[in-house]
Amino acid sequence: MSRRWRALDAARGLSVVAMVAFHLIWDLAHFGYIAHSIPWSAPVKAFGHSIAFAFLFIAGVSLVLAHRDRIDWRAFWRRFGVIAGAAALVSLGTWLVFPAAFVFFGILHCIAAASLLSLLFLRAPWPAALAAGAIFFAAPFALASPAFNAGWLQWLGLGTTEPLTQDWRPLIPWAGAMLLGVGAARMLTQRASDAAPDAPQIHAPGEKSLAFLGRHSLLIYLIHQPLLFGLFTLLLMVTPPPPDPAFIAGCEKSCRAQGSPQSFCKNFCACTAEAAERDKTLRAATDKDGRMKRLQELADRCAAQ
Repeated sequence: MSRRWRALDAARGLSVVAMVAFHLIWDLAHFGYIAHSIPWSAPVKAFGHSIAFAFLFIAGVSLVLAHRDRIDWRAFWRRFGVIAGAAALVSLGTWLVFPAAFVFFGILHCIAAASLLSLLFLRAPWPAALAAGAIFFAAPFALASPAFNAGWLQWLGLGTTEPLTQDWRPLIPWAGAMLLGVGAARMLTQRASDAAPDAPQIHAPGEKSLAFLGRHSLLIYLIHQPLLFGLFTLLLMVTPPPPDPAFIAGCEKSCRAQGSPQSFCKNFCACTAEAAERDKTLRAATDKDGRMKRLQELADRCAAQ
């Protein structure tokens, strides 16, 4: 394997590590071990966007290197089929667990669709791919319209509202990241001599481990969340998260405002908070109305005790 491919695998492996860390933050919030607002904070959202950009950019570079001399159609369609199949598996799995917010156009769907678009630029001058990538990122600012909010058009990414889904990487602007990767790789390979030897075999610390993760990135992507969910489910049984102090404080204030004794409010709110943290139905509810309805059921149960 050439030094170039090892470096690319290592970069992809680093993105895999970042992805697992990002999803760990979401899972910690989902299971109540950290504040539910943390995954929605600007730094965490920016972290997630940077990971998605890295995966798509690297996919564009890989596409160019794999078809540098000529387009190997058999290899291309085999890779496309694997990615599209994995995307369908993600859609099915999330539909079974989160039917109201399943993944219908996430990172794998985007990589598959963007790979088809990138075919147009594998033999085009490299500035064309870079320009196309820039246009994709600029398009939402100029072309966004409520007309694209229709369900069958949402995947394009030009709507004015964001759908409820566990992973959202619409074609526009995110295919632009792969096109930028294609353009950058085309530029570098055209400027390099085909006869030039690979770079010296100098291995950065941890490069081999990262390269291993990079070569198995799709498998890790598919299995890491089910594994994390399983581990957190076991952790809930052993060490459940503490009740949310902010929720308890607000609950007690509202309870006392209705004339209930302080001792009752303290016990009632602690019971409701603990039940909410343990309740699987509440954690699975993805819409506000569903969560409020289930929370009210838990509160009624605690009030009756």
